[in-house]
Formats: sequence, C-alpha cells, structure tokens
Amino acid sequence: MKVGIVGMPNAGKSTLFNALTRAGAESANYPFTTIEPNVAIATVPDERLERVAATIGSTPIVYETLQVHDIAGIVKGAHQGEGLGNQFLASIREVDAICHVVRSHGDEKILHPDGRIDPVADAEMVEAELMLADLETAARRLERVAKQAKALEKEAVAERDWLELVVPALERGEPVRSIAAPAGAPDALRNLGALTSKPVLYIANVDEGEIEPPAALVEHARAGGDQAIALSARIESDLAELEGEEAALMREEFGVDESGLGRMVRAAHSLLDLIEFFTAGEAKEGRAWSLRRGRTAWHAAGEIHTDIQDGFVKAEVIGWEELVEAGGYARARERGTLRIEGRDYVMQDGDVLTVKHA
Repeated sequence: MKVGIVGMPNAGKSTLFNALTRAGAESANYPFTTIEPNVAIATVPDERLERVAATIGSTPIVYETLQVHDIAGIVKGAHQGEGLGNQFLASIREVDAICHVVRSHGDEKILHPDGRIDPVADAEMVEAELMLADLETAARRLERVAKQAKALEKEAVAERDWLELVVPALERGEPVRSIAAPAGAPDALRNLGALTSKPVLYIANVDEGEIEPPAALVEHARAGGDQAIALSARIESDLAELEGEEAALMREEFGVDESGLGRMVRAAHSLLDLIEFFTAGEAKEGRAWSLRRGRTAWHAAGEIHTDIQDGFVKAEVIGWEELVEAGGYARARERGTLRIEGRDYVMQDGDVLTVKHA
C-alpha cells in the first residue's frame, strides 16, 4: 500500500513523515526542502495480532507495512511546472492514496506561503492544481480515444463516453473519482492515470491540545466522499523520540489515545477499502496481511503465496477475539468456533486464517 503525503510548502509534511516513519527526511522552515520524494516503509503495530501471537505462542510477529512517500510542497501553477510541479505531480501518480496535510495550527514562527491560515483554502488550491493537470491529460486522452471509437470498438466507445463525462466534471472543479469508472472499459481509469481518481485523507496539522480537525475541513472532505483527521506534527515528532511507557504517558497528557501512524493507517485502510487478516502458528510467525474488502479465502491464500492459492483445499477460519477467548486452536475446535470454510468464503476484518493446501 503506497500513500503519498502532499500539501503546500511548510504544511508540516516532512515533520509528520519523520515522526511517522523515523526515516529522518530533511525538514526546514522554507519551501521545497523536499526536492525528490522521500520514501520509507513504516511498520503498523496491531494489538489484535499481538494478542493472537501471545495466545498461540507465535514468534516472531510480522506487522503489516505502509509505504509512505513524502512529496514536496505543491504551489499555485504546479500543473504548468511551477515550483518543480511536474516532478511533484509525477510522484503523486505513483501512490494508491493521498494524505493531504493542511496547516491548522497558529505557530507564527512557521511561514505560510500566502501569509494566512485557512485549511480549506489550502486544500482547494492543491486540489485545483491536481484537477488542472488531470484536465489536460483527460482532454488529450479523449482526443485519442475518440478516433479509436470511430471504428466502433466497444471498449474504445465506452472509454470515450466516460471521458466525455470526466472532462466537463473537471472543468466544473469535480475530481475524476466523482465519475464512476466505465464497466465496459475496465482499463480506462488506469489508462488515464488521473491524480484526482485517488482517495484522499485530509490531515489537519493542529496545535498541541487539539484532537479534532476544523469543522470546515471535515465538511469539505465529506463533500468529496473523503475523510479528515487531526494530528499535531510537533507532538508526533516528540512521541517518535520516546518508547513504551514514556510515549503512553505523553499521549495521555495530550489526550492522544493512539499513535498518529495508527490513526493514519486505519483511515488509509478505510479509504482503500482494505481489511486485515492474520496467520499464526505455534513457534511460527504471527503475521498481518491486507486484503481488499469483499475478497475471499482463496484471494487471501494468494496474498500468502501463489502456491498456496493454487493448491487451496480448505481454510480454517476464526475471528481473532474468539481465538484469544478460547485460548488457542484446540479449545476453539472443541467450542466449534474454528470453522472450516471453502475458497468462496468472504474474509472479515480480524479473521485468523490457516489454509490447507495440496
């Protein structure tokens, strides 16, 4: 799962990136500190997996990971190359979801490119640049596909008809994701490579002590079918230097009951419509895996290994809470809570899976 952190210069992107990944991306109080995208792999601790592993005696624990891209600040005119805009926009194309950081704190020591604090205005400026870039791309794509559609090739016709809706939507200031992808042209969305087709998580970089994003930003996010959360990049940066009990005490002091990474990842999972399932065995690793919501045990087996998927016979499945409550697989079998399921079983978030294969 690739997530890109975007926003205006000095919004707090690199500070947040450093705090979440401890990757040490350079940060400073002036624009364009990040010239090339910083990329880090962040582990995603999951208490559910920890409890399953403790119950079964699994070791080691392998958490799910999140690939985080810290993308340099976007300024007005980025779609025309302003402020190294072309490089920034190309970097955004590579990610699956966008974490859009907007400044919501009042620290006067941190400069704002426009000299004012307005989270929604900042969000709209960045979105406008992405839409303008998409508009140019969609117009060119429509011109090409319209010629192909003259031969009445079904997929080309379906893609043309879709693009004829996409272009005016972008002109109205509506993202590509607001127009349903065409069933008759399954590759249309990938062919377009639209920046505004990606789901967005707005991250309000708030003052210390604030735990909710501004109401106006929440409303803005909901209007586009997106989500908004609040994080203090400064607090997360301080927390990144602490471990264990010290970090817990600091979170309690600031009223933060979960790490910023945890909240960000849960929200990103929701955006991408992912669930997590676990595999665990005695004296074997306990591991978390991501899977698209609605997919089956057969698909889950493929995430583990293609050979396991190819030889799929059956699956033993149990909810993580039921497994922990039973104290292990043997007791769960006695209780009848460890179920035998076929390849078409739809996986649920938190399932513990053991695949029997040929």
